[in-house]
Amino acid sequence: MKKRIDRRQFLVGTTHAAVWAGVSGVTALAGLATRPAGAAGLDTPTVDRLSIRVLVDSSYDLFFRPNTVSGVAITPAPRAADFRRSLHNEWGLSLWLESQRASEARTIMLDYGYSQNVLYNNMELLGVDPARLDALIVSHGHYDHFGGLMGFLDKYRAVLPAGVKLYAGGEDNFCHRLNGAPGQFSDFGTLDRRELAARNITPVLADKPAVVANHAFTTGQIKRRSIERVLPNTHVEFGMKNGVGCDVGQYLSADMAGKTVPDEHLHEHATCFNVKDKGLVVISSCGHAGIVNSVRQAQEVSGIERVHAIVGGFHLGPAPADYLAEVVSEIRKLKPDVLIPMHCSGLNFVQEARRQMPENVLVTTTGSRITLGA
Repeated sequence: MKKRIDRRQFLVGTTHAAVWAGVSGVTALAGLATRPAGAAGLDTPTVDRLSIRVLVDSSYDLFFRPNTVSGVAITPAPRAADFRRSLHNEWGLSLWLESQRASEARTIMLDYGYSQNVLYNNMELLGVDPARLDALIVSHGHYDHFGGLMGFLDKYRAVLPAGVKLYAGGEDNFCHRLNGAPGQFSDFGTLDRRELAARNITPVLADKPAVVANHAFTTGQIKRRSIERVLPNTHVEFGMKNGVGCDVGQYLSADMAGKTVPDEHLHEHATCFNVKDKGLVVISSCGHAGIVNSVRQAQEVSGIERVHAIVGGFHLGPAPADYLAEVVSEIRKLKPDVLIPMHCSGLNFVQEARRQMPENVLVTTTGSRITLGA
């Protein structure tokens, strides 16, 4: 029998939300290269067409078939010319985003999977060209989203633009993270600024909304305003050790330095596009801050209400059934044309979404391409 998280265990994992209520209103970090949010005037770009190629996800279906839902088309990856090679899958996510506006094209890479070898393999088999990249984005500070980044840069930095930017979330993107419970912690890695600097990459802290490559935008820090809670995941260690970690002084009270607490993902941001005549495409790589919260944040900062597609990881795999049903009900109220779950969304989420929104769910597989717009 499949093990479920009981209600008490779930609630224990969400009690820290109140502790961080004051933190979620943090002011701008030093050195931000972003535009102000909402009423302050984000210049929201519009694109004619968006293609999302799934470079890495948790499953690969050799028999995947084309499908179309609400005008959004999905096609499988081409078969490898060499029968001895196959796309690889692993826990993690990496997406290749190609947008078009008239004759102007842009390419953005969002997240880098868990390991470099899987990423290398799939990029080669799918025929994507790193020399075409205009920007890089990392969604949040979990290793299954940045684990392949340094290897990617080692292999392809020479063909990337000299001044290419890596858009990260807030400062705690660089904090050390741990798996497990207190007393039983195991290391879950740290995104190290020194390693980025050694590869001539300077991150842009995007805790405020930012336009990316003139085609996309990130939401900035996601307000917690729905019924959603951060489900149990990692712990975060605030502070610096031997030059690695996050600068607590920039955004938390000094007494937080050295403390290890359940992770609220203050830094998480979503990557978004406004597709002409269709509406917002909101890509939530893991959605720890809540997928409904993420979409509402995108609506607020862009000034656009219509939601065309909600895409990515929604971190509802560990959700209790009653909470899951409530979240899907809230997603329905957003009236998306299509809902495209990946990665940590969970089979339970797909089943519940199909129950409540049978005409709107589109499933993917590693290597598939999703096309939105004209």
